[in-house]
Amino acid sequence: MTASSTAKKRFRPRFSLIGLMLALLLPAGAAQAGEPYLDRDGRPVGGYDIVSYHTEDMPLDGLDTITADHNGVTWYFATEANREIFLADPERYVPAYDGHCAYALANDRKVRSDPLAYRVVDGVLYMNFSPSIQERWERDIPGYLEQSEANWPDHEDAPAARPSRWF
Repeated sequence: MTASSTAKKRFRPRFSLIGLMLALLLPAGAAQAGEPYLDRDGRPVGGYDIVSYHTEDMPLDGLDTITADHNGVTWYFATEANREIFLADPERYVPAYDGHCAYALANDRKVRSDPLAYRVVDGVLYMNFSPSIQERWERDIPGYLEQSEANWPDHEDAPAARPSRWF
């Protein structure tokens, strides 16, 4: 046996093991992403720039001309720079619970959200149904997040909430 054939035989098991690990991990990662909440026009977070929720005092309107696709959803951005920031680490910017109301999930329901009722907590964007619901949620964010996290696995695979007529 030559040195090159021995090296090839050693490499194959490693390559097969890596391939097997990737095959096992990729479907699991895809299954973790649920159906996102989209508005009546099919836009996540009302078409706002998802990066701007993390960087600005108020979210900026996304433009139809600056978009990126991630997990089967088209995201809108106010600037090319924000689009590039998103593409570098999309999971950092997408809202928790696929954009559904964090307060409702704490109460074991999957409900739509208002793109202007939100809060970034420890770098994670949480959406709420309305400003008044957000006020309730903010009274005990750690407690509600604990409940939401416990309830989310039961709701993640359920269909997305349907948008209402008024936002």
